[in-house]
Amino acid sequence: MKTAWILVCAAVLQAQTYQVTSPQGVKFSSLPDEKGAVAAAEKDLSTDPRNRDLLLKLAVAQAGVWQDREAVATLTRALVVSPKDAQLYTERGHRQLPLLEFAKARADLTRAVELDPTRMDAYYHLGLSNYFLGDFAQAADAFRHAVEFAPNDDERINSTNWSYASLRRAGKPEEAAKAAAAIAPEMKNSAGHTLFYLNLVRVFQGAMPEAKALPPEPPTRNTDMETELRFDTVAYGIGNWHLYNHDPAGAEQYFRRVAKGHVWVTWGFIGSELELQHLKQ
Repeated sequence: MKTAWILVCAAVLQAQTYQVTSPQGVKFSSLPDEKGAVAAAEKDLSTDPRNRDLLLKLAVAQAGVWQDREAVATLTRALVVSPKDAQLYTERGHRQLPLLEFAKARADLTRAVELDPTRMDAYYHLGLSNYFLGDFAQAADAFRHAVEFAPNDDERINSTNWSYASLRRAGKPEEAAKAAAAIAPEMKNSAGHTLFYLNLVRVFQGAMPEAKALPPEPPTRNTDMETELRFDTVAYGIGNWHLYNHDPAGAEQYFRRVAKGHVWVTWGFIGSELELQHLKQ
């Protein structure tokens, strides 16, 4: 029995592969494939190794357990099969962002919108790549397109949050206010996670105090990834709001609270780590 348990533990550890070293010097790994989604997708793919849809299915399963390096490799294989596929370029660019490969992500996402100029998620992630590179004016332009092609209010709210942040960081407060004002008081979210972006927009509009928008901070030994995602999203957004309102000390407090977490794939975590790096310089 003891030997079997050791083998199980070894298999779990083996499944957790190194992914990225953060700007703070922390090494992050993937999650174990506890539900077997990656194993099942690999099995399906083995029956038809050049099947575009099966390659994409595997990449999505890999990304679901934070195997972003593996997902990028899988999508690269898929692009050999389908070299003018906007969805594949969008997916690969998306997965390069948590790996901090922002320039590579921007190249892929730029190619995606060239292939499909109405692809909302490509513009959204292109905006993120430019934002993390510090090209805020280009980020704002990409998020403007994401808002334009948003298929519903949830996506419009998500993109507006980043559009506002990009415009403020680009030194365009009037345009930022105009972008935020497009989210009318009666607009509601449908998807649960969109509430956090909606609350951030309400803070930017002056319609909600930051204390009300901020979810509870996750405990030190947090095991609920969704709890940390909610906190990271809003805390980074509010910290960013302090930053461009000339309160770097207040911003740093929020960024440090986010950087204590473990969900390294969230945009709020990535943004907080980058800002802490910038504050050191």
